[in-house]
Amino acid sequence: MTRVTRGYIARRRRKKIRLFGSTFRGAHSRLTRTIAQQKIKALVSAHRDRDRQKRDFRRLWITRINAAIRENGVYYNYSKFINDLHKRQLLLNRKILAQIAILNRNCLSIISNEVIKKEDWKESPKMI
Repeated sequence: MTRVTRGYIARRRRKKIRLFGSTFRGAHSRLTRTIAQQKIKALVSAHRDRDRQKRDFRRLWITRINAAIRENGVYYNYSKFINDLHKRQLLLNRKILAQIAILNRNCLSIISNEVIKKEDWKESPKMI
């Protein structure tokens, strides 16, 4: 029986997998089956950590805003500040507030002082 040379499809698939795993270390970059397993693991981790990154950044922004707000007033904290912002209908997201807290503390103190003033605005009527 004569030897049959196989097609290029499987070789092309393996080459694509090896290209993905070329930055891995050890057998994870040399063995096709191990590369395929590590590719699945890497993509799962990337998918999971995209959501975790959003969570972590939100926590960081809240911590920065809270620290900057507590410097201004003794009894004023993050939750009261955000509540007053919503009552005033000032739409500043946490990312922007955290940037202001880091780069320009005076601006954040001015914003918090304006929000604290209660004689400027009326509370919305409570729904029964």
